[in-house]
Amino acid sequence: MRVVIVTESFPPDVNGVAHCALQTARHLVDRGHAPLVVAPAPAPGNRLAAAAAPCPVVHVPSLPLPGYPQVRVALPSRKLAAALIEHRPDVVHLASPFILGVRGMAAAARLGIPAVAVYQTDLAGYARTYVGAGEAAAWRRIRSVHGAADRTLAPSTASISDLEAHDVPRVQLWQRGVDTVRFRPEFRDEALRREIAPNGEVIVGYVGRLAPEKQVELLAGVCGLEGVKVVIVGDGPAQAHLTEALPGAVFLGRRTGGDLARIFASFDVFAHTGPFETFCQTVQEAMASGVPVVAPAVGGPIDLVDHGRTGFLVPPRDAGAVREAVASLAADAGLRAAFGRAARTTVEGRTWAAVGDQLIGHYEDVLAARRPVVAV
Repeated sequence: MRVVIVTESFPPDVNGVAHCALQTARHLVDRGHAPLVVAPAPAPGNRLAAAAAPCPVVHVPSLPLPGYPQVRVALPSRKLAAALIEHRPDVVHLASPFILGVRGMAAAARLGIPAVAVYQTDLAGYARTYVGAGEAAAWRRIRSVHGAADRTLAPSTASISDLEAHDVPRVQLWQRGVDTVRFRPEFRDEALRREIAPNGEVIVGYVGRLAPEKQVELLAGVCGLEGVKVVIVGDGPAQAHLTEALPGAVFLGRRTGGDLARIFASFDVFAHTGPFETFCQTVQEAMASGVPVVAPAVGGPIDLVDHGRTGFLVPPRDAGAVREAVASLAADAGLRAAFGRAARTTVEGRTWAAVGDQLIGHYEDVLAARRPVVAV
């Protein structure tokens, strides 16, 4: 099968959309298919890192998003349509379509190529966060592009409910995989723990972008807990604000690969605060690392965290509830260990290979629906 993956983000970017697109391309190659990725061009200094992709990548011109230069926005270009014509795909995969993906959907429609659109980003929530308005306009754009696709794949039951409530048709569930080989409890590093928490504190970690919609400042109360050390992994436009809002927290910056896996496994508790997660990959990575999770009871985490068994779900935007949940885990090593074991067991079957095969099944269904019916 020949597939063009049109994605709003791709490595060297570090985010959920980029990671999922990369894993999709890898799995298609592993299964003997022929993917091609079309993505915004990375910043000039990152071009070498982008060359490590598992398949050919076509970069369209891009500019950094004002106020958030880590995010690249694709500019209009003929390279997208030319890539589709040259690659002759059986199906077009649209990863979190909003700008480049909208053009990809239009090009696929003109060429008569089936399209599968993957919903990954709560754009309406971002509109509320960044501009205080525009939620209705965001949903109109989402409905337009996803309504034109042969199938929309949503990562969680909450996302399915949101899409269906806004009249997006043909929605089905497709969750995300997790690398259970890279993220393992065995990578817990006592030397690293002593470096981060020299007085033997319980380590409470957050991993992700440092941006307003993640609401990491909700961990301020956790910073005040006796015997607890908060560790923040990631970067972004809110970093300067958070260094003031989280007194005593350790900021490790962006980490990837085996280094990130070692940090995850060295946490005692993982705390996620963002209320706009359609899935929340870092929750799965923490669970694979054998770490109990505290997360808001909204969006993707509802499907991932088994409340009272693998962690705690708390009301979104409630700093007091976050502090209380973390405090209960910090005070009980036995409970942390039990939750961590259950978390690891829960995700062991959620490999990228397993969910990648499910994705190929969705492609095949879409192609079968497009085939003309032959009268007997």
